[in-house]
Amino acid sequence: MRDQTVLDEVRSFHAKLMAVASGSDDQRLERVFELVPREAFLGHGPWKVVVNRRYVETPSANPIHVYHNGLVALDEAKRINNGEPYLHAAWIGAAAPASGEVVVHVGAGTGYYSAILSMLVLPKGRVQAYEIEESLAHRAASNLDPFEAVGVVHGDATAMELPDCDLIYVNAGVVSPPGSWLRALRPSGRIIFPWSPSNSVSLTLLMTRSENGFAVRILGPSWFIPCVGASDSAGCTKVPNPLQARSITKAWLTADRPPDETAVAVCRDVWFSGSPYKSL
Repeated sequence: MRDQTVLDEVRSFHAKLMAVASGSDDQRLERVFELVPREAFLGHGPWKVVVNRRYVETPSANPIHVYHNGLVALDEAKRINNGEPYLHAAWIGAAAPASGEVVVHVGAGTGYYSAILSMLVLPKGRVQAYEIEESLAHRAASNLDPFEAVGVVHGDATAMELPDCDLIYVNAGVVSPPGSWLRALRPSGRIIFPWSPSNSVSLTLLMTRSENGFAVRILGPSWFIPCVGASDSAGCTKVPNPLQARSITKAWLTADRPPDETAVAVCRDVWFSGSPYKSL
C-alpha cells in the first residue's frame, strides 16, 4: 500500500510538471498525463534509460524509475526509445489536439503518446497510429486496446494514403515531408515534426494549413531517429543554413506554387520561405 501511495504521488507530480512543460493552459493535460501510466507501455522492468547516449538499467522494476525527463529503451539494439516527456508535453501543448479531432501519429512506438493524444480528442475524435517496426506495432496494438477510438497500422506511413485529419504528429526525423501528408490535412490542420534537412539543422516545425499555403512556427531543436521514406538527403535540393532555417515562416506544396526568390529551403514536395534576416 505504501509503495502504491508513493507511486501515485510521483505520477501526480510528474503530470503537474508535464502540464507546466506544455506551455498550454489546457487544464486537461495534467489529468491525462496522470491517468496514462508510462510504465504500461515500456514492457516489463527493469528498464534501460539513456544517459549521454548510453543505456543504464534501473535498479528494479519499480515504476517510479520511469517518471523523469529521460528516454527509455523500447528496442535497445535499434536505439528506439520512448521519447522525452518534456519535449512531447511541449509539442502537445503547441499542437493543441482538441475534442473531436482526427490525429495521425507517425512513429507510434509502443503507443504511449498515442494514448495521450487519444484521450485529448475525446469525445468523438480518434487517433490512427502508424509504426513501421513490426514488433513495436504489435506491442502498441496490445497496449492501446483499452483506449477508445485509437487504431494501429503496421507499415510505412510515407507510402500510405493517410486519412483526412486535423493533426499529424510525427516522431521520426524528416528531411523532406511527403506531400501526401500535407494534402491529408484539413483546413487549419497542423503537422508537427522534427525537421533535419542537414547535419547542422535539426528543428521542430509546426505547420498549419491555411488558404494560402502553410504557416510555419519554429519550436526549437529536436532529434529523432530517421523516418524511413522521408529521410533521404537527396530529398532537399536547396538546404538552409541554421540561420536561414530559423527565419522560415511560410511553406507551400511545390505542386501548388513553384519556389520563388524567397525560398530558403526546397524539398521534394514542399518549399519553405524565410523572412528577412541579418547575417551573423
